[in-house]
Amino acid sequence: MARDLQRAVERPDVMTRTVRAAVALVPGAEDGSVSLVQGRRRITSEGVSSDLPRTFDHLQVATGQGPCLDSAFEHLTVRVDDLSADERWPDLAVRAADTGVRSCLCLQLFVEGDDLGALNLVSRRPRAFDDESEQVGLLLASHAAIAVADALHLQGVRRALANRDLIGQAKGVLMERHKVTSQQAFDLLVRASQDANRKLVDVAEALTATGDVGG
Repeated sequence: MARDLQRAVERPDVMTRTVRAAVALVPGAEDGSVSLVQGRRRITSEGVSSDLPRTFDHLQVATGQGPCLDSAFEHLTVRVDDLSADERWPDLAVRAADTGVRSCLCLQLFVEGDDLGALNLVSRRPRAFDDESEQVGLLLASHAAIAVADALHLQGVRRALANRDLIGQAKGVLMERHKVTSQQAFDLLVRASQDANRKLVDVAEALTATGDVGG
């Protein structure tokens, strides 16, 4: 399992392999997903193994409550023996009754700045998860967290390189247009960014795409 995760270099691939391994290895797990909270606001699902966890994730977002959200936001391991009888998330329990989810296990996966992740495992059977499930899940999550961190770092490096290229292209446009030096072109970009109250890379992208810094 650890080698399989290490071979995954893109974040979606890491999430998919993490969920696949968890469903195969964690006692009681039938399906799973990873909840991603970006900027502590936007919530999405990745690595979803079937429509069941996808629907369950959507219901938690819609109701603003649930074990997966608690796990991500509160950095907790949350185990639900029987969702229909659990009083912690009453709105979710009512709306999730038709999904078939009866028990679940949610484990914090990673914290990267304001981005959070939780591994969510579900079952159609009540009391499907036990202490062994938690122990195996936590071990898997610790391996997955390393792989996710590596993938996020790689994403950051690629984004930085792409931004550098965009800014370089925009500087070239300004140097040709205004017959200025590289530093002067960069200063013009910075000034345009400040005047428009936009990120430097967004101004550069607009300039290279349209020939104008945009509004």
